[in-house]
Parts: sequence; C-alpha cells; structure tokens
Amino acid sequence: MREIGIDISGQHSKSLDKFIGQPFDYVITVCDNANQNCPIFPGAKHRLHWSVEDPASVGGSEEARLKAFRGARDDLRERLRTFIESAKENSR
Repeated sequence: MREIGIDISGQHSKSLDKFIGQPFDYVITVCDNANQNCPIFPGAKHRLHWSVEDPASVGGSEEARLKAFRGARDDLRERLRTFIESAKENSR
C-alpha cells in the first residue's frame, strides 16, 4: 500500500462484534469465507460481495507472493473506483 501512497501501518483486524448495532449503507465482503460465514450483516442497508483471491494463500517465491498482493490491491482499487463513480452518478 505504501507503494501507492497509502499508510496502513496503524491498521489492524477487528472483530465484527465491534460493529454490531452500527448502521452502514454498504458492507462489502472480499473474501469468500466472509461471504459464506456472514451472509447477513445487521445494520447494513446493502451487502455486496467482491470475490478476491486471498494473496496470503499464494505460495512460491517472494516475488510471486508480492505480485499476488499487488494484484489484489489493484483489483480492489479499481472496484472501489468504479463503485464510488457509480454512487456519485446515482446521487445526482
């Protein structure tokens, strides 16, 4: 993420329990396990699933693993860009 100017050094995984009862316009899952185990998210107006291959499951050389992480990052960045543009057009 640093390669594209985003600092995530202060981020960490959080339990879903932390968010129960909070309203959300959208909840987007990106891992198939989350899609299967969390088919309903209380408080979400809309739930979407974007299947993204888990780069942590890729074996091989460091270069191959780094390529997988970059691929997942770039895939999500493009999906988010499209999602945001669509939301802007729909709000007009």
